[in-house]
Amino acid sequence: MKIIKSVPLIASALALSGLLASAAWAQKSAIESIEEYRAMMQDGNPAELFEAKGEDIWKTQRGPKKVSLMQCDLGKGPGVVKGVFVELPRYFADTQRMQDLESRLVSCMETLQGFNAAEIAKTPFGKGEQSNVTALATWIAAESKGQKFNLPQSHQQEKVFYEVGKRLFFQRAGAHDFACASCHGTDGKRIRLQDLPNLTKNPGDGVGFAAWPAYRVSNGQMWGMQQRLNDCYRQQRFPFPGFGSDATVALGVYLGVNGKGAVSVAPALKR
Repeated sequence: MKIIKSVPLIASALALSGLLASAAWAQKSAIESIEEYRAMMQDGNPAELFEAKGEDIWKTQRGPKKVSLMQCDLGKGPGVVKGVFVELPRYFADTQRMQDLESRLVSCMETLQGFNAAEIAKTPFGKGEQSNVTALATWIAAESKGQKFNLPQSHQQEKVFYEVGKRLFFQRAGAHDFACASCHGTDGKRIRLQDLPNLTKNPGDGVGFAAWPAYRVSNGQMWGMQQRLNDCYRQQRFPFPGFGSDATVALGVYLGVNGKGAVSVAPALKR
């Protein structure tokens, strides 16, 4: 009698096992499909249009002073763009500040061309000079594609900002008690069938920090790292951080240092 009673249990167990296997297969297939879609789109990544715009803006005489940005020092000397993206954020002696690519570009636009940095910082993403900053960042990032991240940590401020960024990454607050680490603090997490990289360590080539700026297919927009971090704060129900704020730069330092050795694929293609 015991054997007879166990037959339905065995059948149920087998059925459940089959369902779980099917679910796992479907999930894996969805993830693979997303990656295949990205690979197909990459050859015609619309980011290339922003790259071309950014290069043109870099070389064009603009602003109240009618000069170009070709003397802008992004960390390797005036006018040098190759290799700078994978070493930012970093400390700049002339501004005595830690700056990422976008905030450094705004500083150059102010000092060299005469633009008002505060006004640019207040401009919404995708509007006015903010749109130009994104295009510039896209082109400059592309000039370092294939290179490995190696953010400097020799200056005291660079070390301090890493530690501040680490604290901000794990800080829980907001209406849902979220932190950056809620989504990106451990291995094996995903959302909407997409893997969420663990950003407390090197997540791999072209993943996380090494993929932005990126073109967002879902809304047809080009996003730099400042907008990416801004949207992360939005999803956590935090107040929006100021453009180029110490908080966003510190997070960039933390993510960039953790990603040391990762190969940059920016500008990438995202959902």
